[in-house]
Amino acid sequence: MFEQYIPVLFLIVLACAFGVGSLVVTGFIGPKRPNKIKNSAYESGMEPIGTAHERFSVKYYMVAMLFVVFDVEILFMYPWAVQFRMLGLFAFIEMLIFIGLLFAGYYYIIKKGVLEWE
Repeated sequence: MFEQYIPVLFLIVLACAFGVGSLVVTGFIGPKRPNKIKNSAYESGMEPIGTAHERFSVKYYMVAMLFVVFDVEILFMYPWAVQFRMLGLFAFIEMLIFIGLLFAGYYYIIKKGVLEWE
């Protein structure tokens, strides 16, 4: 039974060896010409303003989580839309309930003021 896993084990070892080997080889043969400009912090072509330990508003994280929730919604809806004709009326009603719950959550976050920036 172990013989079945030998090719998989071989590929894992090969991938790890390639990754480590690439890092080691580039460390030896790569150019080493550091200067002030190359070692400076880079942020979208501009000098960074402030420190790296700046605090973000909780609303930033709330909006990010809402984006993830509504993005996952699309992941559920896409396969349903592809197989819509085969699934029939039951799946259509289930999707209406799913979308209704999402709109209820969306209405709730609008009423709580999560999407309002100050």
